[in-house]
Amino acid sequence: MRVQSNKINFEGQNIYTGIDVHKKQWTVCVYLDHMEKEHAIFSQPPTAEALKHYLRLHYPGGVYKSAYEAGFCGFHVHQQLEAAGISNRVVNPADVPTTHKEKVTKDDRRDSRKLGRSLRANELTAIHVPQRKTQEDRSLVRMRCTIRKDINRVKSRTKSFLFFYGIEHPAQFSSPSTHWSRRYMEWLKTVPMEEESGRATLDAMISEVVEMRKVLLSVTRQIRVLSQTEAYAKDYELLLSIKGIGPITAMTLLTEIEDISRFASTDHLASYVGLTPSCHSSGGKENNGQITSRNQQHLREMILESAWKAASDDPALKAAFREFSKRMKPNKAIIRIARKLVNIIYSVLKTKKKYVCMVGNKKETV
Repeated sequence: MRVQSNKINFEGQNIYTGIDVHKKQWTVCVYLDHMEKEHAIFSQPPTAEALKHYLRLHYPGGVYKSAYEAGFCGFHVHQQLEAAGISNRVVNPADVPTTHKEKVTKDDRRDSRKLGRSLRANELTAIHVPQRKTQEDRSLVRMRCTIRKDINRVKSRTKSFLFFYGIEHPAQFSSPSTHWSRRYMEWLKTVPMEEESGRATLDAMISEVVEMRKVLLSVTRQIRVLSQTEAYAKDYELLLSIKGIGPITAMTLLTEIEDISRFASTDHLASYVGLTPSCHSSGGKENNGQITSRNQQHLREMILESAWKAASDDPALKAAFREFSKRMKPNKAIIRIARKLVNIIYSVLKTKKKYVCMVGNKKETV
């Protein structure tokens, strides 16, 4: 005798969930293979366990897949979803197919809906998720960059304060290169102000620069120690053999790239850094523009800065820069040098051999 069963079973079926992640709640949209529109859309507590419980309750036996946009939450949500048995993709928000209507009428439900829809259509390319160690090491290196920018802001604020009250620099500090030296800081402490409040304001700015410099020095020392650990020491020495690459740039490269083998070619690495030209081609006409706005900010800034140094120290890159400068402005020529520098970085990390530059007709190993 057959017994009728009302138990729902999604054994072997793919269950696609697009997640719009926020601090206080997640908006989740569920798609099934055989349905055109979403099967369910709801809000839930911001935990992978809550989503796991919902999926197992309503879609038992299914193969659970999810996607969310990279952002403020980092990668810990990805790790929690994977641990909960949900195959997850972290995607670049710019890579999610979006209609014009979704751009002008944006909300959490629409965001989760387009993620779920694109996941089901296999239109989402996952970004690389670094290991937890790499994430924390990267945070230290990025922290140094943040502190430097904060120091520069305070310095600019201090100069604006002096200009506001008509305080001019003495002749010995007429050149900006002399500013923020020890003597310059001593002079700032003696700048006359009419009121105690004005003196207190300037002293606070000076103290802020001094304290932030101490923090910067501490972080820099910690980065130096990190560079000598087993995880980085060999590749760190290889990168230092490249003209223009210093200790901080080397560690930025290693913590941002993590594993050079994940890049199939130099073009792939250059695209990741943001040193490829934008392209607008149509009707057989090709038009390559400036470098793309899509970039890895920390890496591109560092590599462009290193390119200026390399263009003066490396004979081959110096000659190339000279040739480029004949037909374009230096600030455009240096982008070409930065692209060549990316090729060198890729080759050094891939082959595990120090960079050899040409000096005349001879090779010089650095």
